[in-house]
Amino acid sequence: MMRGCQPIVIAALLALQVGGAWAQAGAACRPGGTMAEVNACAVQDFQAADTTIAVLYGDVMRALSAHERPQLRQEHSAWQRDRVARCKQATRATEQQPDGPRTYHECLTRETQQRRQGIMRWLSADTPAKP
Repeated sequence: MMRGCQPIVIAALLALQVGGAWAQAGAACRPGGTMAEVNACAVQDFQAADTTIAVLYGDVMRALSAHERPQLRQEHSAWQRDRVARCKQATRATEQQPDGPRTYHECLTRETQQRRQGIMRWLSADTPAKP
């Protein structure tokens, strides 16, 4: 696989993963609606945040030099794995509850929104690849 295509592949895989989560919710988003509808809203919010971060990641990857890209790729992949692990751990107690999907996806959304700062750091003078 060509390295330049990797951010596109990652974004596509994320879209498939989140799309499946939305389908599992089985309801359209309606704030204040049934538990399934509120859960669907949390999934939808996560999808929006995840899409935004995937676009930002791709933009930053294109802006970096060739020697910096592997470092960001590694960091971002590790962050994605850790994000899921952190949210699974944080929501373990509500996992089997009716609002379990909502709390899990709210956690994923928060983690994803916080990632923006970590990605933007790559465009500043304190980039890990820069001395």
